[in-house]
Amino acid sequence: MYIFTRYVLWQLISIFLIAISAITIVMLLFVIIRELHLQGLQFSQIYELIPYILPDALRFAIPATSLFAACLIFGRLSAGNEIIALKSLGISPWRILWPSFAAVVLLSFTTVWLNDLAVSWGRRGVQRIVLESIEEVAYSRLRNHGSHTTNQFSINVKSVEGKRLIEPTLTFKSSGKSPTVVIRAAWAELQSDVENDSLTILMNNGSAVGGGIEGAFPDTIKRVIPLNRAARKSQSSSSPSQMALHEIPDEITKQETRIEAFEQELAATSAFQMALGNFQEVKRANESLDTAIAGEESKLFRLHTEPHRRWAAGFSCLFFVAVGAPLAIRRRNGEFWTTFFLCFVPILIVYYPILMVSIEQAKNGDLPPYSVWLGNIALLLWSIFLIRRVIRH
Repeated sequence: MYIFTRYVLWQLISIFLIAISAITIVMLLFVIIRELHLQGLQFSQIYELIPYILPDALRFAIPATSLFAACLIFGRLSAGNEIIALKSLGISPWRILWPSFAAVVLLSFTTVWLNDLAVSWGRRGVQRIVLESIEEVAYSRLRNHGSHTTNQFSINVKSVEGKRLIEPTLTFKSSGKSPTVVIRAAWAELQSDVENDSLTILMNNGSAVGGGIEGAFPDTIKRVIPLNRAARKSQSSSSPSQMALHEIPDEITKQETRIEAFEQELAATSAFQMALGNFQEVKRANESLDTAIAGEESKLFRLHTEPHRRWAAGFSCLFFVAVGAPLAIRRRNGEFWTTFFLCFVPILIVYYPILMVSIEQAKNGDLPPYSVWLGNIALLLWSIFLIRRVIRH
């Protein structure tokens, strides 16, 4: 029996490794093309991106690959009447199922780690490459297309001579209290400084319009923009989705402290203004502080949800296999592709919508953070039903 169990585990692992290699290559290509499109990076930077994108590709590929391997191996065993032979010897199919589930539990822990690595180290690495390439990307797009647009500004030029932009029109978009400003100049230059996290735009002999200001300038002026805001697709390192799991507990404590400080400020401000009889000021201050508190509470909800989201996504491997293996045994044929799609299609139309809705509701504070496990619980109930049928019949 132990020989048979080792055989099943070896087949499961070998098929998984072969399939994950092929699927990961496809996923890598997809993610790389997405980053090249979103960030405007050059194809020469692909080799720099691969180490940081690999965890992102693997965390999406592993659950589907584990389901594929389970459907293939257990479908073959069932089609070869090996499961019936085990039952005829008085051996329950559970004896070959549970070692596979145990192996997938270890794989699930690995996937949780990859989820954490992808959204922290991986995305930060991609962002670092993007920031280091901002100047190069901007000049490349200006030479080839005559324009370059980011969330913060856009540039249109007549031509590019070396590092000098000839007759550029720069539009600095409104941000917060800063209005939209349009500057036309005889020439301009871009200078990125990764160490100081800044992009400096030098502009000479031009005119500026916007923000209530209209005038010409004969000399060189400059505008400094943080590199993160100068990227085509900026990302916030303070977002819960960009934090490592070990960083989240400390951030939750800091967030709760900030909310408590806002609430104390709200109480103190209200008491002071009411003592002075400034009821209109009380209302205005309350509305302002309530908005600030709501924003901080929203981030707190996302901080509480993020660990559950990563663990639930990682352990989807276990629940996928827990459904796929008994279903493949019950079908008793070698058409593993049919079995795979019979599992995967319901997962697509049931599991993932439940996961997305529960994550969104948990981030909004409408559901508790552990509700992100609802999709996995649905798969667990389905798997228990299938396993009971396999063992009994």
